[in-house]
Amino acid sequence: MKRLMRVVTLSALFLGLALGACAPQRPPLGSEQNPLVVVLVPSGEPEEIQWGSERLAELLGQKLNMKVRMNLASSFAAAVEAMGAGQAQIGWLNALSYLLANEKYGVEVILATLRFNQTYYTAQIIVRADSGIKSLADLRGKAMCWVDPLSTSGYLMPRILLKANGVDPDQDFAQVMNAGSHSDVVRAVYNGDCDAGATYVDARSAVEMDMPDVKEKVVVLATTAKIPNDNVSVVKDLPADLKEKIRQALLEIAASEEGKQALQTVYGIEGLEKVDDSFYDEFRAQLSASGYRLEDLVKPAE
Repeated sequence: MKRLMRVVTLSALFLGLALGACAPQRPPLGSEQNPLVVVLVPSGEPEEIQWGSERLAELLGQKLNMKVRMNLASSFAAAVEAMGAGQAQIGWLNALSYLLANEKYGVEVILATLRFNQTYYTAQIIVRADSGIKSLADLRGKAMCWVDPLSTSGYLMPRILLKANGVDPDQDFAQVMNAGSHSDVVRAVYNGDCDAGATYVDARSAVEMDMPDVKEKVVVLATTAKIPNDNVSVVKDLPADLKEKIRQALLEIAASEEGKQALQTVYGIEGLEKVDDSFYDEFRAQLSASGYRLEDLVKPAE
């Protein structure tokens, strides 16, 4: 009986090894068949974003000696889920999306973006100069334009500001709409489609070429507290040495003329700076103090 059991066990072992040998092996990460995928959410003109992202992928691939592919996601929610599902290894995330990705999937931040030589920015609420709106309280009963429910500067922080000033963003507006981008919010307020809108400071500059008088017709009603800039994050199961290589490669790219041009085209940023998760401590404290819960705020647009 014992001999029979040994024969059965050995047969099962050899069968398992044989099946394992027959199972297709996934190509190495960074190969043509299994490229390193970077996911990002477009924030400008699609054609320019496409060019800039492809150039950035090419530069990163050269530095790492790996095949790199850019994936343009439709929303930050889609970017987070792509990283969680193993469909992307690197993500360009905003502050709110990073907190969700970190909490849900253990995603790790490696770099923060630099704009105006700062790793922080602020959000603003804008109105038409001739609207008669002089305070946040005057927004009650008006039409409000948001960027996207996952936008930190175009949704989250302005809502925290409104609540702190006694305006309920869920109850006090006559109408709300998601414009989809910061530039579209500015255009909506400029054209009178919305009485007010939320954007980063100063999104008006992005449409100034098409609307030269935008800063005269659209004015800033209020600004928020500091918000951490967008970041570069990686999935937790990447090898530590590869994470560091990615960080160093991107820092070197950001310091080159070609890299600066690509980064400016993709995200309108000047450079990158090394950070870790503690970079978000103050932001987490602000979020906690506001009474909002992350799981309530981070919802895909319906």
